[in-house]
Amino acid sequence: MRLNNKISKSIAFRSILIIVTLLIVYSAVSGIMGYRATSQSLYDQYTEDAFQVANAAAFVIDGDSLDEMIEGGEDSPLYRETWLRLDQLCNAFDATFVYVIRPNLPDYDKITFLFSTVRWESEYTPYELGYVRTTTNDEYKLKYRNLYEGNSDHELLLLNDASYKRSSHHITAMVPVKDTDQRTQAIICVQRQMDEIRQIQMSYVSHILRRLLMFAAVEIIGIELFLSEQLIKPVTKITEEASRFARENETAEKKLGDSIRGQDEIGVLARSIDRMEEQITDYVQHLTAVTAEKERISTELNVARQIQADMLPSVFPAFPDHDDFDIFASMTPAKEVGGDFYDFFLVDDDHLAMVMADVSGKGVPAALFMVITKTLIKNRAQMGDSPADILYHVNNQLCDGNESDMFVTVWLAILELSTGKGIAANAGHEHPVLCRKDGRYELVVYRHSMAVAAMSDIPFKEHGFELHPGDRLFVYTDGVPEATNINNELFGTDRMLEALNRNPEAAPEEQLKAVRQSVDDFVGEAPQFDDMTMLGFCYYGPQRQEETDTTGA
Repeated sequence: MRLNNKISKSIAFRSILIIVTLLIVYSAVSGIMGYRATSQSLYDQYTEDAFQVANAAAFVIDGDSLDEMIEGGEDSPLYRETWLRLDQLCNAFDATFVYVIRPNLPDYDKITFLFSTVRWESEYTPYELGYVRTTTNDEYKLKYRNLYEGNSDHELLLLNDASYKRSSHHITAMVPVKDTDQRTQAIICVQRQMDEIRQIQMSYVSHILRRLLMFAAVEIIGIELFLSEQLIKPVTKITEEASRFARENETAEKKLGDSIRGQDEIGVLARSIDRMEEQITDYVQHLTAVTAEKERISTELNVARQIQADMLPSVFPAFPDHDDFDIFASMTPAKEVGGDFYDFFLVDDDHLAMVMADVSGKGVPAALFMVITKTLIKNRAQMGDSPADILYHVNNQLCDGNESDMFVTVWLAILELSTGKGIAANAGHEHPVLCRKDGRYELVVYRHSMAVAAMSDIPFKEHGFELHPGDRLFVYTDGVPEATNINNELFGTDRMLEALNRNPEAAPEEQLKAVRQSVDDFVGEAPQFDDMTMLGFCYYGPQRQEETDTTGA
């Protein structure tokens, strides 16, 4: 009997040891994978936010008047107004520093501070206008050179150097400040400390360790109680029954003796199988629940995608009674739903409104923000306002209660169909592309206003333009030029113009298909990074409409 108890206790001990070891290993692997995934997600979000602030700041600074602001000094009205807007951006988006520098050329070994703002509650102090500092390291020099020489339109630097006592771990997002001729005049730098990421990482590790210890203790106690009732007693009874059978049959005694000597290993195997069956059952149940939930979410996202698609004009030709123009548009989201949108509608019988917009971020939040923005723009436009007034009122409405700090870039134009004259406003959006009759598609480059919902009560610039019969217009979101292949190369505006100019007289629908095919060929197997939205417009003029009306009569 003592031998039976000893064997049973040995089985129980080794079973507990094996299960606890597996639990620790599983928890450790899961914890490490979760730690890495959480850290990468936080880093990606920090990087995206930093570039959003940098791009927003780029719209605040006029590259053409930068030298004039510097010569006027810190007390000049123009310099002060620009500095205040940078300061508001820095604090609105919780950046550590937002500063503008100009490196000395061609060595890039020193930088001169033109603007410098810091977060109000931080311990740091901004640099004065004209302060000169030696470039920190060669990596900064390389990134300054890339931005100034046109090798890159954005750069990111992760600094983790113990020699920096006050900013030992931070990221710096850099974008160029360009003039009308697309020459780099300065560099905007947005710095964000990584302390919050470290705090979240340490909190995550502490949470995992506490859970691991708690689960291990509960598992040990539960297994001990379970084995005492379900394994030790049954093994003792089986051994007694085997001994009784052996006494009754000597031939069987030898076989049962072999079985008894291997009983310890058989017991461990049986217990492992029992635990495996329990885990498989739990896993199947969990997998079934997760699969059902995933299918439910997928179904709801498909419905949301269809609703979003239904909100955009998708029936072509869009205006069968109008032969004085042709229009076509498409939107392909990177996820189930997207933040891009386009719109076109008649304000009255002689005025056509066209909209192309891109909400910051992706997925469901961007889609919801897109629905609100699209509705507000159309409602305001139908009241007869100009593009600048429309964006002004929509901007203030979106800023009210915008706790998520989302913003949207918008290109809005209203065209008088009878004359071809129009007014456009560009709130931080991509440059439109124009093709005159018998000409080629070219970028229309001019200074933009700040993005909508970035800051309340800001004015928006607008400019007039005129289309002649045969002229064509192409507008798009940044998902087209920023499409990236497996080598991390951007599609760019040059390739986009090349695709448009292969057949500049093609109908808008054919032009959009040509651009999309060119993007697909360039990207190849790489996943779609961003929403891709395009709109093509061809103006034929009132004479064609009159000819159609006369023929129809």
